[in-house]
Amino acid sequence: MTTNVVPLPVHYWHKRISVIMVSYYTGASLMEAVAAVLADEDILELIIVDNGNTASARERLWALAQGQNRVRLVQGHGNIGFGKGCNYGANIAKGDYFLFLNPDAVIEKGTAMTMAKCGENLEKPWITGGNLQTEHGAEQRGARRKALTPSSALFSFTPLHKFPGIQSVHLEDQPLPDAPKPMPIVSGACMMTDRESFEMLGGFDEHYFLHVEDIDICRRAVQMGGDVYFVPNAKVMHYGSTSKARIMRVESNKLVGFLRYFWRYSAKWWAKCLLILAAPFMAAAIMGRAWWLSVRRPWVK
Repeated sequence: MTTNVVPLPVHYWHKRISVIMVSYYTGASLMEAVAAVLADEDILELIIVDNGNTASARERLWALAQGQNRVRLVQGHGNIGFGKGCNYGANIAKGDYFLFLNPDAVIEKGTAMTMAKCGENLEKPWITGGNLQTEHGAEQRGARRKALTPSSALFSFTPLHKFPGIQSVHLEDQPLPDAPKPMPIVSGACMMTDRESFEMLGGFDEHYFLHVEDIDICRRAVQMGGDVYFVPNAKVMHYGSTSKARIMRVESNKLVGFLRYFWRYSAKWWAKCLLILAAPFMAAAIMGRAWWLSVRRPWVK
């Protein structure tokens, strides 16, 4: 099933887009991502929530905010996590649409408006996700995914998905749709919704510190009768893993997020019991991979 983006009335063009970017020691890609946002005249403002950066990066951001009236910089609150940082930015945003964009994601001109146009035709609370691409133009893993369950997670994050008859939740190897398409999960690296939908959803769940909050908000949108769509022509080049953070810490937050997510959505007592039994295997899969990567490179870059 696909949806066609129909022409919108003239009053639509008066609606405004706020980009919310949460940064934590992002590195060189931060200023490239910022420049791409400011190059798009469809975007009303860029709100940068500085959860932590180097002194030189903070100085550059401060100078940019002082000289550019479309940039609003929030500093001094420490590392409050991704979801809470996104909510912080949304609370002060002036726009009618909120585009949550990673600080290492270089958005293509027109992508923000394309995602907004798609959302106008969807049931609230709606969410649209962009087409994340590698530096070489290939679709990046995680931009569109099937529904996540404990079993599908186990298959997807271990070599089990390579066996015949077993499919991963990740769909980057599937043909790219030629029009916006409903999807259980889109990536928080480039995710849009409108103000009314965001308020209906209550924002991101701040109990997730890093990772899984995008999966959670997509599930809640669908449960409330809203639409979640992947927008293939909304392109953004995503470097990925540029934050200078210890990989073991990053992956441990991911593990905690997954366990919280599955516990929250396991309605039956037996499902919770299975989750308890599966937890050690999930920990071994996620933290084992993190350990191997940390041996090869101690910092995520």
